[in-house]
Amino acid sequence: MKQKLLHLFMVGYGVLFCFLSFACKKSPVVTLTVWGPQEEQAVLEKLVETFKSEHSGKEFDITLEICGENDAKQKVLENATNAADIFGFANDQLKDLVEAGVLHEINRASDLRYLRDTISQLAMDSATLNGKVYGYPETADNGYFLYYDSSILSADDVTDLDTMISVALARGKKIFMDVSNGWYIASFFLGNNGTLSIAKDGTAICDFNNESGLLAAQGIQAFINSGAFITGDDSVMQEGIARREIIAAVSGTWNAEIVKASLGQAYAATKLPQFTLGNGQKKQMASFGGTKILGINANSPFLAEACDLALWLINEQNQIKRFEIRGIGPSNVIASRSEAVRKNIALSALAYQSQFAYSQKNVPGSYWTPAEEFGELLESGEVENLQDALDEMVRKIVGE
Repeated sequence: MKQKLLHLFMVGYGVLFCFLSFACKKSPVVTLTVWGPQEEQAVLEKLVETFKSEHSGKEFDITLEICGENDAKQKVLENATNAADIFGFANDQLKDLVEAGVLHEINRASDLRYLRDTISQLAMDSATLNGKVYGYPETADNGYFLYYDSSILSADDVTDLDTMISVALARGKKIFMDVSNGWYIASFFLGNNGTLSIAKDGTAICDFNNESGLLAAQGIQAFINSGAFITGDDSVMQEGIARREIIAAVSGTWNAEIVKASLGQAYAATKLPQFTLGNGQKKQMASFGGTKILGINANSPFLAEACDLALWLINEQNQIKRFEIRGIGPSNVIASRSEAVRKNIALSALAYQSQFAYSQKNVPGSYWTPAEEFGELLESGEVENLQDALDEMVRKIVGE
């Protein structure tokens, strides 16, 4: 009997000891590093502290470090093991990061459901490769649209480039577009159903020299030769608008405050206009649409927690906070429809243009220089044969 009682006592003691050991065992500290640009640090600090207070069930040690979205790919590829657990990057870096195996695929069903229900289609597409999602779209404001002087051009005028040209010529004014920049000149080719992408084997695909491309190029040439066209860098545009010599300009949100200050009550913006092909047909000008994405380092020892933080950082409420503090355009569709965002003229114009925008994620790196050279050739007025010039551009892009 004594032995039986002793045995029961020992078993009970063992169970109690295991229970107390388990209860007293502390959960490991979740250590995460987040990279973001200098101008984002103050916002990130506030958001991270709120995240920690709302997730007090775990102990988080979160470090913020400065790394611009445009520099993220290079830094991660240099040493992925020591790179941040979460890092912001521009969407045109997606393919290289995925192929290097440093981006964690977002595969939690709840995360995917939330993203697909709340994030704009363009932003989701920018974070998707071969049907798989590789990040949390944070912003959707890296694109371009049309600024215009509403004291001279009406809302109806700016729907058509030819009408704008007529008004500009009648008033001795100019229309600005940097046609010798591949980012902008693509608007005409993509607007006429041109193809620019990267094949599965990594080779470049471009058909800007086919019949449709020739018609688009004829439209560009007509614009350049119209007498209303002016080009240059941002300073040319800014100074021309300030002098009220430029009445319309193709640009992006980074120039919003400068244009607004120059135009005052006449400050307006909208989608890009229609343009006329070489055969007289009208086509809507397209654009490139870029986003910023929060990527998760595939080497992170805390993948689940990193995903939790990234998803929280791009939720509706935090995207609105980021807009209020920094004027950043939301990728969240509900946030983008908020009253404050809708009252922002530049972001509203960008959102309008986004339905005609193409993601930059599949633009081959070989595209930019030949497109710039082609645009410069058109601007020079020294094109002997437009088809030959297109063929030469495409040959360089596809590497033939």
